[in-house]
This record gives sequence, structure tokens and C-alpha cells, in this order.
Amino acid sequence: MQFFHKSVLQTEAVEGLNVIPGQVYVDATGGGGGHSSLILKQLADSGRLIILDRDPDACEVLSQRFCNDSNVKVVQANFAGLIAVLQHLGILEVAGIIMDLGLSSYQIDNVDRGFCYNKAAYLDMRMEKTGKSAKDIVNTYSAEELTRIFKEYGEEKFAFQIAKHIEAARKSKLIETTNELNTIIEESIPQFAKKTRGHSSKRIFQAIRIEVNRELESLKEGLQAGFEALQPGGRISVITFHSLEDRIVKNMFRQFVGGCICPKDFPVCVCGGKITAALVTKHPILPSEEEIEQNKRAKSAKLRILEKC
Repeated sequence: MQFFHKSVLQTEAVEGLNVIPGQVYVDATGGGGGHSSLILKQLADSGRLIILDRDPDACEVLSQRFCNDSNVKVVQANFAGLIAVLQHLGILEVAGIIMDLGLSSYQIDNVDRGFCYNKAAYLDMRMEKTGKSAKDIVNTYSAEELTRIFKEYGEEKFAFQIAKHIEAARKSKLIETTNELNTIIEESIPQFAKKTRGHSSKRIFQAIRIEVNRELESLKEGLQAGFEALQPGGRISVITFHSLEDRIVKNMFRQFVGGCICPKDFPVCVCGGKITAALVTKHPILPSEEEIEQNKRAKSAKLRILEKC
């Protein structure tokens, strides 16, 4: 299956970087190369573009797509390790970083990857295609551990019931496919809730995927690494697709901004807090109705942009 991904908020995210020819930029989630292509157009023949992606399939396609661009370097890596990648390349700081946290269309639509709850496939969900899989989690985590991740990462009301049903089902047979897991989830939900809460499998699959890939931990580490790597005046654009991600980005951006944290009734500042960044977007940029019509997966997207002082 060809690696395809239609980038969401593509123009807005790249414009938010304020690309300057001759500088170094990072596309921390290369995907199909949509954002990278726009950055390269603005860089012209000068500057450098470092493209990261966790997925080896994406890196293979990206390497082929940009094989004739001498100022492009493709690296298979999690953006949590951005500092190490830059150090290896001899880069001290960068002018801009873009992070698109959504799954690629390829990952969702390719049944071999097991990301999608409504497609028959083996449980996998590994972005790097190595290490612990969704099958391992479903069959080895205790009911208490499953309940935790279903609540924290899926915000699922019936987390405990689903976890107990999974625990009971796997005693007679390993749970190996999306269909098997879907059936267990469906049987765990009271009839009255099915009509009002949407498909619980969507939330459970999201929770398992986040656990498999350590997505939220990686996001925190990646944002911190990205901010440290930015040069003064450099910008970071981040596109999120669910509330857990957006909350982390929003809160960490506020921390990066810094400034005085003294109580408002203090006559003078005693904390010595300094402003270290500025929010380019006071409120997140949302996709237009036209973009949502063309790409339904854009509906939940939010773009936030920060500039380092």
C-alpha cells in the first residue's frame, strides 16, 4: 500500500513558522511529506530541513521523495529524541519545528498496522513496528492496568467493565484481532449507553495506541526538546487531534512563556520570573469548513504556535 497522508492545516502550520531562507528547520513528524514540501519551497536552495518520523515506512517514502534535495536529511526517530538527532548532525539550534500529531492516512487505512477499530486486522498499533504491541497489552495487562489506560487515555466511562470482560475472555483464548476486541467491547457496554455515547471501541483503541507508543510521554519530551533546540525568534507549530494532546501543548506553551508568577495583589514582583516565549496564537487555529468537507479527519484538529524570545 502506498504511503499517503493528507496534511491537516498544512498551509497555516507552515506559515506560522515564518520560514527564513538559510535557516535550519525540523519537520518532526514527516508523514507523507506535505509540511516538508511547503517548508522546502520557502527555503529555496538555502538552509536545511531535518525530517523525523517514527514509522520506517514513512521514512522510506520520505527518503525517496526528497532524494534529489541535498539540503534534506531524513531520520527515523521519535521527536522525543530530537536533541540527540541534532547533536549527531552537528546542529546547535534551529529556526523552526513543526509537529503534526495525527496518525497518517496510511497508518489508519493499512489493515496490517492494526490501528483502526472498524477494519479487520491483527492487533498491532506500533508506530516503529517494533517492541510491545496492542496484542501484548490486551493479553498481559491486569484489569486494573487496563482500566487505568482506558480512563486516562480514552476517557471511557465503562473502562472497568471493558477491562473485566477482556480479562475473562483471554482466559480461554488470546485476543489477537481487532474484530475479537471489538466484540468484547460491544458486549461490555450497557444497551442504553450505545445510542448516546458513540462507539466505545474508538476510545479504547485510542487508549491502547497511546499506551503502545508512549504518545503522551513522548509529546512532553518532544515539546521540551523542541523548545530547548529553538534559537531566539524561532517558532514551533503543533497540530493536535484530541483533548489530551491539546491540553499538554497548551499547558507546556504557557510554561515556556514564563514570566511573573507572584499573586496579583503583590505590589512588586519577588519571584524574578522572566518571559522566555510568546504565544503566536492566543487561541488555537481550527480547520475551515471547506477543509473539513474535503477531509473528515481534520474535524478535531487544533493548531498552536509559539515563538521563543
